[in-house]
Amino acid sequence: MITNPTPQRSLRGHRPQRPSPRTAATSGYAATLAAHLTERDRWLTRMLYEHRVLTTHQIVEMAWPSARAANTRLLRLYQWRLIDRFQPFITHGSAPMHYLLDVAGAAVLAREDGLEPRELDYRHDRAIGIAYSLHLAHTVGTNGFFSALVARSRRPGATGRLAVWWSEGRCARHFGDIVRPDAYGIWQENFPTPSALEWFLEFDFGTERPDRLGRKLTAYAKLAQTTGIATPVLIWVPTTRREAAVRRALAAALASIDDPSLVPLATSSADFLNGQHDDPTAACWQPLDARGPRTGRLRLTELPSAWPYLPPLGTSYTDPTRTGSALPASGPPPPVPLPPDPSDRRRPG
Repeated sequence: MITNPTPQRSLRGHRPQRPSPRTAATSGYAATLAAHLTERDRWLTRMLYEHRVLTTHQIVEMAWPSARAANTRLLRLYQWRLIDRFQPFITHGSAPMHYLLDVAGAAVLAREDGLEPRELDYRHDRAIGIAYSLHLAHTVGTNGFFSALVARSRRPGATGRLAVWWSEGRCARHFGDIVRPDAYGIWQENFPTPSALEWFLEFDFGTERPDRLGRKLTAYAKLAQTTGIATPVLIWVPTTRREAAVRRALAAALASIDDPSLVPLATSSADFLNGQHDDPTAACWQPLDARGPRTGRLRLTELPSAWPYLPPLGTSYTDPTRTGSALPASGPPPPVPLPPDPSDRRRPG
């Protein structure tokens, strides 16, 4: 009735109470969660610790059969404070939910690795800061490149897989005194012949001048001289028009290096993807050799043929710090990019 309106709070459904940060960080609470967490849940916490933020779409294409199944489980993990979430503002429509590690997830991860939570160098206020960071779109874009590779690895009949995926933060801890790539990866192919390719990724949003990208090649050449390893650098840009401008700048920078073979380069753009089955392994990569003729587009696994002077990587190799110049970083090791097998996903809870 108008004289006795129903309070708004009475119209709300029951909302489960989330544990406080103090409760969620205790050993007792972590022990309670142990009986409810699947191997896939634990994999997700490690991925969020390593890569900071993943969208619903990226999580679904990497590890869940459908968005509905993923959202059901992600809600439960959010209620348990294993993960946190936010939704950025966009002018039109609505942005997907973005997920990050929460305090209970950090506590579980630390205990699994025999660490004290304080040794994990994790703070929730710092983790949630990605929601307001000017680098959010760049981080999400870089992670989207690799989540597409994970999805490609999980397709029926796939002949290759993403074996290693290092975040920008891990790359900075290992190589940051010389160069700071956006990510590092290794793709392994089993057919028609076993092969592998490692690379540093430079994910370009078209927000910086092409000559600034070119100046990074000097740092990559220095890294190759320091480690004795020439690692290919793949540059991903938003459009073919941007790619043409970037390639001109890169060619000029490469010509100024005493030994251009120290920096094997290839470029590609998002224009080569159809939007439904994004596949960075497709024939969309064009090597860049300032001294040689222009070559056609190659598949990711065909790129080593453009640099025959590079030694074969081997199909069982999974550690890029194979020289004494790269010191091991503290904290948890990098997670395996591919989620656990389906048989490992369903556990009581």
